[in-house]
Amino acid sequence: MADRYLPPIASGLTAAEVKERIAAGQQNDPLPPLTRSVKQIFRDNLLTLFNLINLLLGGLVLFTGSYKNLLFLGVVVVNTGIGIFQEIRSKRQVDRLALLSEANINVRREGQVESHHQDAIVMDDLLEIGRGDQLPVDGLIRDTQGMEVDESQITGESTPIIKQTGDELVSGSVILGGRAIVQTTAVGSGSFVKQLAHSAKQKRRTASQLLTIINRIIKVLTFAIIPLGAALFISAMMRGQSQNRAILGTVASMVGMIPEGLVLLTSVALAAGAFTLGRRHVLVRELPAIEALARVDVLCLDKTGTITNGLLQLERVEPLAQQSTGQLNTILAKLVAATGDDNETAQAVQTALGTPAVVADTSLPFSSGRKWSGAAFDQHAYVMGAPEFIFDTVPTDVKQRIQVLAAQGYRVLLLAEVTELMTPRPMNPRAIGLLLITDELRPRAKDTFGFFANQDVALKVISGDNPVTVASIAERAGIAGAKQLVDMSQVGVEPDYDRLVSENNVFGRVTPQQKEQLIKAYQRAGHTVAMTGDGVNDLLALRQADCSIAMASGSEATKSLADFVLVDSNFDAMINVLNEGRRVINNIERVASLFLIKTMYSVVLTLIFIFMTRSYPFEPIQLTPISSLMVGIPTFFLALQPNYARITGRFMQQVMEIAAPAAICVVSYILVIMAIGTQFSLSFATTSTLSVLMTGLISLNALLMVARPLNRFKIALVAIMAGLFAIIFLFFGPIFSLVSLLNWKLALLYLPLMVSVVPVFVVVQDVLGHRILSRIRWR
Repeated sequence: MADRYLPPIASGLTAAEVKERIAAGQQNDPLPPLTRSVKQIFRDNLLTLFNLINLLLGGLVLFTGSYKNLLFLGVVVVNTGIGIFQEIRSKRQVDRLALLSEANINVRREGQVESHHQDAIVMDDLLEIGRGDQLPVDGLIRDTQGMEVDESQITGESTPIIKQTGDELVSGSVILGGRAIVQTTAVGSGSFVKQLAHSAKQKRRTASQLLTIINRIIKVLTFAIIPLGAALFISAMMRGQSQNRAILGTVASMVGMIPEGLVLLTSVALAAGAFTLGRRHVLVRELPAIEALARVDVLCLDKTGTITNGLLQLERVEPLAQQSTGQLNTILAKLVAATGDDNETAQAVQTALGTPAVVADTSLPFSSGRKWSGAAFDQHAYVMGAPEFIFDTVPTDVKQRIQVLAAQGYRVLLLAEVTELMTPRPMNPRAIGLLLITDELRPRAKDTFGFFANQDVALKVISGDNPVTVASIAERAGIAGAKQLVDMSQVGVEPDYDRLVSENNVFGRVTPQQKEQLIKAYQRAGHTVAMTGDGVNDLLALRQADCSIAMASGSEATKSLADFVLVDSNFDAMINVLNEGRRVINNIERVASLFLIKTMYSVVLTLIFIFMTRSYPFEPIQLTPISSLMVGIPTFFLALQPNYARITGRFMQQVMEIAAPAAICVVSYILVIMAIGTQFSLSFATTSTLSVLMTGLISLNALLMVARPLNRFKIALVAIMAGLFAIIFLFFGPIFSLVSLLNWKLALLYLPLMVSVVPVFVVVQDVLGHRILSRIRWR
């Protein structure tokens, strides 16, 4: 410390010194962006395996000179373009909200304190930090009355560490209590936070379940497409087919096997969801979090800022000993001023009683782990906080009075005189007064919690306050099971958390470590858990939860960890988040079957036609009406439809209930058409036209099933797609290599087939559902 430059603590660096350090490269780095760069978005959407395969297939078609069969590349280009556009649009929305939700840090320069982004901090800057801040640089404490720090990001230990003047602080540390002036000692790549690579995201969430399943399907297809295509081409050439016919058949089979829009549609739907939520002032930090929240069935609430509006008021101080109310008010005001606390309770006391000048001999700022604060002044020592954490055993008369007041909805804290400030409990406490604090319900709290209850999301309240007070407020908010409460300060060192979560809905006097254990217990019981919070006491629980939500008015450490940040600190916005997540996932699960129909029948047909003497039944151009009208266009609109039912986790089962019967029907009808073609010596153009017709009708039937429940919009959508499909056959047949169906002899063949589609599909679906799907558990 003797060799380090120490700027004057009263003034900090001068403007010249700041410029000198910036010129020397001693400036801090900005936070890593939440989103990919535009360059990365273009690269990741363009440079995909399937795009490469499509380009190679396009090159083969180009070699044949049949240029109209290159139309399938247009679908690929449009899909990729939509994906890039949606992701860039979402990126801009997320980046704008991230800037709004990002807290600045106070820097003292030239005797003035100004708020700056962390990338404006330079070496030797003096930072004013307090409870809830997360240190963006390494530093040295120049002045403090005592503070508590969570260094679990670095040490892995969640036990608060007391720091004094002259102690070192490591970037990534979270201030749990107290205030300090900290001199920056390492910035940018030299600080520990750079090694953490955005420390708040130390624990990554699991990937999207839906994307994981889809990517698994894609991985299998990747290994199947190329060898199957090669085998089909070799087989066609060995049977004496022309090279061009073999190439076009092979390309058609491989294009059919690629579910080119499935991954894209999922990513676009999640990005569009993030954009929609952004317009409602909800910052989505990770796209898979939208899906995670959609699957949530237990929502754990912190009382302050979630159920209540967080604006605390000191109603009164009730004497318990010989002092008058006026004397207690003076002691309380001096105690808060001496500790330097700036939390909601301290602010309520300062608003009611003012901030007198006081010289403290010693002080202990409030700690969420300790749950009390204290200071020694005027030859006496006082503490304020939760009675259960001040006394080993709360005196009976005091406990009874607290219960009466808590039942009336007051948040009750104890003011006590002690002989010495010690941790975890002060020495020889003597109760001298009770602080009665009120906290109002959020205006629409009842409606919001009623919505979650109707959506089968169980609400649990986990708070550091008195359980009776918390239960009273929860009951006023209409939360079910509010009377099933437990005081977590009385459950012992190693409680049975599994039993506690099964028997209770309201948990009071909860420590940060206990919050984390309660979340784990719900997860062990098979629940998907979301946690809301706004303070440093919620950090461990937020990190453990499957999905975490923070208020923008909360601490920077909490916001940097959460999956969602409510920019307006309005919990009512969670209704939009849950609905958006369920809409995206439910719709993708349903429309995925339409993509996989083509994939499934293309794989099976390829395997069959490797051993048949006839050519593969399609050309690439002929798949375009099916891919666009029966899959691509309608799925885009269906994915945006309202669908707020609870997530069932039946992705593969839903896919197989529609995709498998449809694929079986397509393969069966094409084999029938091949047999008819052989019997009546029909040309390839005729059999391929009939194959496109029947495949389109089966796909239309599947589209109708996916669109259920039907409404006017969906009926109109299906009708328009059917009409366009018919128009292609009637007026644009030659463009798509289709022969005219206006032939009565040909009609005798295809009309019976058309009429049979619906009953055959129903029978196949029923047989498959009862005899196969009921025996398989899809996960």
